[in-house]
Amino acid sequence: MEQKIDLASHYLEEARRQLRGHKRLAEGALAQLRDEELFIALDKEANSIAIIMKHIAGNMRSRFTDFLTSDGEKPDRRRDQEFEITSTTTRAQVMRSWDDGWAIVFSALDRLAPEDVTRTVTIRAEPHTVLQAINRQIAHYAYHIGQIVFLAKHFRESAWNSLSIPRGKSEEVNRKFLERQRGQAEPAANR
Repeated sequence: MEQKIDLASHYLEEARRQLRGHKRLAEGALAQLRDEELFIALDKEANSIAIIMKHIAGNMRSRFTDFLTSDGEKPDRRRDQEFEITSTTTRAQVMRSWDDGWAIVFSALDRLAPEDVTRTVTIRAEPHTVLQAINRQIAHYAYHIGQIVFLAKHFRESAWNSLSIPRGKSEEVNRKFLERQRGQAEPAANR
């Protein structure tokens, strides 16, 4: 039983780590954009970054509020409205909604105990283990954050600051990583 709890603890920490990474990635892209670029849709069927953010935040509020005790699709959620932006919507409003959504997610995850990982929760009345429900949301958020990064990179073009390894720099990054690893592995007397 102890090994199961250790594994569940590790899973919860890994889920938080991945979500923090996804949030950091999106915010790295958002920081490179001018306010007006958040609201640009590439065509009439496309979502702007602001709409994607509003949708993610609405999903987070619905899925993670009362996570263990209520259905993940809250009766007061108006999903279709998450895909609507008015001309008076501001970057500050979108960011506030975004930040509120993430706060709900991390608060819910921080309250989970290892033994909760195998509990059953529902999303639209469909049963999921807590592990399945969290994995579902990690995949969903990663999908949309990929869209945010793609659009931000499109808008910034050559002014884009890479959020990972810049094009053409893989060998250099790998070499530096290996050098760092070797330096850490050297006994202290040899340094």
